[in-house]
Amino acid sequence: MQHALTKVGPDYDVVVLGAGAGGMSAAIFAAMEGARVLLVERTEYLGGTTSYSAATTWIPLTRHAQAMGADDSRDKVSGFLDRAVGNHSSKSVRDAFVAAGTGVVDALEDKTDVKFRARPFHPDYLYELEGATSFGRALEPLPFDASALGKDLHLIRPPIPEFTILGGLMVDRDDIAHLMRIGKSAKSTAYSARLIGHYYLDKIRQGRGTRLVMGNALIGRMLLAARKLGVTILTETEALAFTTGPDGVTGVTLRQKDTERQIHVTGGLILASGGFARHPTMRADKLPQPLPEFSPSAPGHTGTLHDLAFTAGAYHGDTAAQPCFWAPVSHRKRADGSMAVFPHFVFDRSKPGIISVGRDGRRFVNESTSYHLFVSAMYAANKDGSHVPTYLIADAAALKKYGMGMIRPGGANIAPYLADGYLTEAATLDELAGKLGIDAAGLNDSVARMNAYARSGTDADFARGTTVYEKANGDPTHGPNPTLGPLETAPYYAVKLWPGDIGSAIGLVGDENAQLLRRDGSAIPGLYACGNDLQSIMGGVYPGPGITVGPAIVFGAIAARHAARRAVAARKGDAA
Repeated sequence: MQHALTKVGPDYDVVVLGAGAGGMSAAIFAAMEGARVLLVERTEYLGGTTSYSAATTWIPLTRHAQAMGADDSRDKVSGFLDRAVGNHSSKSVRDAFVAAGTGVVDALEDKTDVKFRARPFHPDYLYELEGATSFGRALEPLPFDASALGKDLHLIRPPIPEFTILGGLMVDRDDIAHLMRIGKSAKSTAYSARLIGHYYLDKIRQGRGTRLVMGNALIGRMLLAARKLGVTILTETEALAFTTGPDGVTGVTLRQKDTERQIHVTGGLILASGGFARHPTMRADKLPQPLPEFSPSAPGHTGTLHDLAFTAGAYHGDTAAQPCFWAPVSHRKRADGSMAVFPHFVFDRSKPGIISVGRDGRRFVNESTSYHLFVSAMYAANKDGSHVPTYLIADAAALKKYGMGMIRPGGANIAPYLADGYLTEAATLDELAGKLGIDAAGLNDSVARMNAYARSGTDADFARGTTVYEKANGDPTHGPNPTLGPLETAPYYAVKLWPGDIGSAIGLVGDENAQLLRRDGSAIPGLYACGNDLQSIMGGVYPGPGITVGPAIVFGAIAARHAARRAVAARKGDAA
């Protein structure tokens, strides 16, 4: 289990603050360099927002891309990022990521329990740009049998309940495909029976499922790797102050409950706390109005480490196109009184028979675009307050076939969602508009136009379903356009969508080694950042799946190696 602060030694080569994918990567790579490593997490769980996510990991040019025959190259990747991101981030830092990524994946897979796979079809979001690919760059963690973790299993932040079934069974896209065919396929029925049976046995033995997928699988694998490498792990521990001097940052004061301790750091302090977005004043200063009320991210990214970094001379970047990465979200109060915040990534917005409108009842965006661009469009259209919230509209056929938000495909047992107002139902479009307080004429016109587009296969208003990425998010069995379908089967339904931030794009400015910089361009010795604490190389643009997790892992590794080698140099100096 984790150590108590009173048992932690006073000296470490590398201290990592934050235990999401970036922080775990930093701890692992520092330990692989032979450093004495302390990993500190301020909450009770490891994993950060990564543990909530699918943990798709955008790292181009890996062995997985080569094995699948991806036609890719460093020039193609760099050109794609140049066109997507441009001057919103440092090209030299982007290029450092591209150059290091494949070696980071190789080291993780060759030397630790971290394993990835690539899908034969997982396209970049900005597929219309030259240099985009349909597969090879986006990796995902292999499912993980966490029984090897023992009691450490309970250190991993549990997934979002609404993304599980049966009170905690985690499922990925392969599982969902089988579960949807129960009773229709002998193979899928047997597969699902094994999956569910093992889950209930795990619940009895361990208190939760031991088969981890997606973000939980990545964090579980990283935790096992960190343990094997001898990383010391603290939870429920916060950083109070940095020790600085002529040699830069040389230590940190930690507090765990009522115990404080000064830790001396010979190589470096790596910030990996998830960004500023829950900081009470930075959030209000940097995010647009109306300020997003709901975030599906984990609670640890308070931004307090940024305040400490500022005292050491660090600063925030100001070139990002958006301050955060976005996803539209719906929300609903759970039975225990907590708030469920559900991100609408790809499962409903771009399916046939579903559209999104503002209070004027009219479509304002290509619904099959990325979740980041969807919210950007919400804010762009909201000058008169008419598009926060927006409304996801479906007919009965679409709701049953695809689900909507927290309502799963099949549309069974929607009564509780109607009762608490999460879902709105009406016999006609006019009635639905009246219940929602939106313009009925606009809604009727939007539906009539979509019904015509569904027949022709061409969205004359927003060109929905024209790129490879957009088509991938539709229904491959539906034609002529997999994203366009009529809304003509009563009753009609609506779910309100709100802006939700899923990670900071603005962060502390660093160099190619993930060292933090002063405004004069000089590096702050001993101070590094990765993940959302580091100014995003994507510059507030979302060019592909996994563009937060991939760079977090790579820059965690880059920072760790630099800090560990700095510690070695310091030890040699002491010996001399």
